[in-house]
Amino acid sequence: MLVLNALTPVFLLVVLGMWLQRSSFVSAGFLREANRVTYWLGLPALLFSQLVSSLHDAAGAERLVGAMFLTTALAVLVGYLVAWLLRVPGPVTGTFVQGAFRGNLAFVGLPIIFALPDTPVLVGLSLHAAAVIAIAPTMVLYNIGGVVVLTVSQHTFGPKMIWPILKQLAVTPPLLATLAGIGFVAMGWTLPRSIAHTLEALGEMALPLGLLGVGGSLITAKLSGAWRAPLASALLKSVAGPLLAYAAARWFGLGVRETVMIMILAAAPTAIVSYTMAVEMKGDEKLASATIALSVVTSLVALAVVVSLFPV
Repeated sequence: MLVLNALTPVFLLVVLGMWLQRSSFVSAGFLREANRVTYWLGLPALLFSQLVSSLHDAAGAERLVGAMFLTTALAVLVGYLVAWLLRVPGPVTGTFVQGAFRGNLAFVGLPIIFALPDTPVLVGLSLHAAAVIAIAPTMVLYNIGGVVVLTVSQHTFGPKMIWPILKQLAVTPPLLATLAGIGFVAMGWTLPRSIAHTLEALGEMALPLGLLGVGGSLITAKLSGAWRAPLASALLKSVAGPLLAYAAARWFGLGVRETVMIMILAAAPTAIVSYTMAVEMKGDEKLASATIALSVVTSLVALAVVVSLFPV
């Protein structure tokens, strides 16, 4: 029952987003624009408000962040190894590796965790707050890692990489919200109740609207005839990811609930933004699109298994 309660709302909203786009119930650009609103307003408001309300009690949170970072690093290494074994062409390797490690933490992983009981996981920290604290810096790492692997695959490794990375980070709302939240807490400030409620309201719209956007984006995904590479990348993301997360969580001595939480985040499907990054940085857009679509299917199975491990 826990698995159904956690996963059904998430994937029903994805399916609803697909239907809205397919049936033309909404205009072609509606979900894309809604996704922009979520990315620039809803998600930053959610991250900022959650960090401000919980970061001062985040004892031991560095272990969560460390486990997420180690999981990501291992996923990148495994991605390159599999790309080499499959003889993925050099210019395409960055797209393959990005699909294997860059998960949809905010719009898939976070809603699933929020559907679980908000039980204590670390000293003074609840499951939901711990998820936000783990996700925020990981999204920063994803942005840096995505730019690096895509740039390296274009054979431009060197000082020229610095500007694309800085440019990408400077226009990343989740990163800005994360830094603002950390700075706010470090200064010892508190939010006026009216502002806090406003940010909470904005944050509440982020998850459902983001899931509708994920569904709408899948309609435009194109599965080309070359399916081996995208399927391999999708399986690395949804199957190898949680296994690597389990190893990383045990390395950092996390408990069962924290371990399952990290595994859920690692099993989330490939992030939609990886397609945008691949297009902007001259990666393989067909591979990126197909990986996203296939990872949704493979992640559904993986997430069902991982969520069933959560102790109630």
